[in-house]
Amino acid sequence: MTDTDAFAPTVSFMTANFVAREAGWSIPDWGAGDRATNEAFAPIDTFRERFAELVDEAVGLGFDAMDLWEGHLNARWATPEHVAAAVAVLNERGVRVASLAGWFGNDADRVAAVCRLAVAVGAPILGGGTKLLEDDRAGLIRLLEEHDLRFGLENHPEKTPAEVLAKIGDDAGGKIGATVDTGWFGTQGYDAATAIRELGDRVLHVHLKDVRHAGVPHETCGYGDGVVPLADCVQALRDIGYRGGISVEHEPDSYDPRPEIRVARQRLAGWLDR
Repeated sequence: MTDTDAFAPTVSFMTANFVAREAGWSIPDWGAGDRATNEAFAPIDTFRERFAELVDEAVGLGFDAMDLWEGHLNARWATPEHVAAAVAVLNERGVRVASLAGWFGNDADRVAAVCRLAVAVGAPILGGGTKLLEDDRAGLIRLLEEHDLRFGLENHPEKTPAEVLAKIGDDAGGKIGATVDTGWFGTQGYDAATAIRELGDRVLHVHLKDVRHAGVPHETCGYGDGVVPLADCVQALRDIGYRGGISVEHEPDSYDPRPEIRVARQRLAGWLDR
């Protein structure tokens, strides 16, 4: 079997696709959806029911893996009871957690709590951001080593792969790399497939997203309806010998994305089969 033949990444559902769900599929900005989701999922009395519905939605859309966004299980409020309920639901449905997604905090205590949560739900990667990367990189590496995790910085304000590489530094024994958000490279006006090729083996995880146009606002859309060369992104991952996962991501703020996510999953399957 050649390396090309072995290209079979795990495909996962990004739960942040539902950022607007708890506000009736209509939010003025990301922060409003974030607050509404945290408020809905934090109460322990209703958590298991809500979390089970979330996982069942992902399964119904064709996924057996998910990227768990912090709005749905947040280290700031998750108790052992929350975590036990989440793990039970995941095990019952046979769904695994490919990564935790979000902003992991500004200090070591918060990041340590996120690491413990990742271990508890079986997520091997933290895909997002933390100020600890800048303020105490050695401390971040120690936490990753202690919990056998990897951290992938998700590009948002970074305009080029060079900026991402400058922020993540050396690979710290494979512990630190990039979580490529193809949509944000599109928003920044940078070809996402080229970015993947330039980042090469520093790519730890991928949020495969399309956006309607370059430039702000960051407006996500169904696969093929925007400016991101998604099929070429998949080919770029194949070209660099990528062995990580691909998260299907689409987070509109004004409508229910589920029909488009179902189509996206099917289109991605076609690109992977080429």
